[in-house]
Amino acid sequence: MKEIKTIVGERLRARRQVLGFTVAALAKSSGLSARYIISAEKGQANLSLTKLDQLSRALSVSMTALVSVGVRGDIDALLAHRSDTELRHILNDLRSRYGDDRTRSLIALLGVRGAGKSSVGKALAAELGHTFVELDAHIEKVADLSLAEIFSLHGEDFYREMEREALEEIIQADAPMVVATGGGIVTDSLNYGRLKDHACTVWLSATPEDHWNRVIDQGDRRPMRDHPQAMAQLRNLLAVRGPLYSQADFRVDTHGLSIESIVHQIEEFLGAVTHVG
Repeated sequence: MKEIKTIVGERLRARRQVLGFTVAALAKSSGLSARYIISAEKGQANLSLTKLDQLSRALSVSMTALVSVGVRGDIDALLAHRSDTELRHILNDLRSRYGDDRTRSLIALLGVRGAGKSSVGKALAAELGHTFVELDAHIEKVADLSLAEIFSLHGEDFYREMEREALEEIIQADAPMVVATGGGIVTDSLNYGRLKDHACTVWLSATPEDHWNRVIDQGDRRPMRDHPQAMAQLRNLLAVRGPLYSQADFRVDTHGLSIESIVHQIEEFLGAVTHVG
C-alpha cells in the first residue's frame, strides 16, 4: 500500500492539473512556496494540517478527499482527475441512482452582486411553492447590524461564522427553500462545502457589464462614483471566483435572459435531476 504522503501528493498534482494551475499559481494562491508544493506532490513533504488546509482551499477540494484511503480513497483518487464539468455529471448520476432528493428541498443561488439572485430566487420560490430566504438579510437580522457594520466592527471572520450558523439553521430546518447566498460564500471552503453537501447549487453567471448595469439599475451608483477602477476590480473578482462558482450543480448564463426564462431553465434542470426517485 502506498504511503499517505504519496497518496496526498498524487491527488494534489491531479487536482492542480485539472484546474489548469501551474505550481507558481498554486503557490501564490495557497501562500506556500513553489518548492514546498513540488515536494508535497512528490510525496516528500511532511504536511501539517495547516498547510494541507491552505492547499485544499486553494484547490477548492476538501482535505478528506486528499487523505482518504480504502474504497473511499479509490473513489477520491478517481475523482481527482475529473474536471468540474465531469464532476457535475457524476454527481447527477449518483443522485439519480440513489434517489437523492436534496434538489427538491433546498436550492441555493450563487453569484456576485448583480447576478439576480434575489429577483430570480423570489420568482423561483413562488413557482416551486418554496420559502425564499436571503442569507445576508437573515444574518443582518440576527446580528442587528448591517453587513457594512458587521465587516467594519467585527471583520470577515466574524461574518463567516455568522454565515456558517445561518446556513446550519437553514439546513437543519429541512424545509423547501430557495436561498440567495452572499457572493463570497464560495471563498469559504467550510461554508461552501456544507452548502454543496445539502443543497442543489445554481450559479447565475453573467458578463461583467451585466453585473455592473444591474447594480446601476437598482439605483446604486456608488461603484461608478467612488471607485474609478471598479470595473477592473469586478472583472478580476469574476475571474478569481469563476472556478469556484463553476463547481455548482448547474449554471445559467443569464445574459439577455428574462427572469422567467432563467427560472424556466432552473426548473427544467431540477426536473431532470429529480426524475428518478
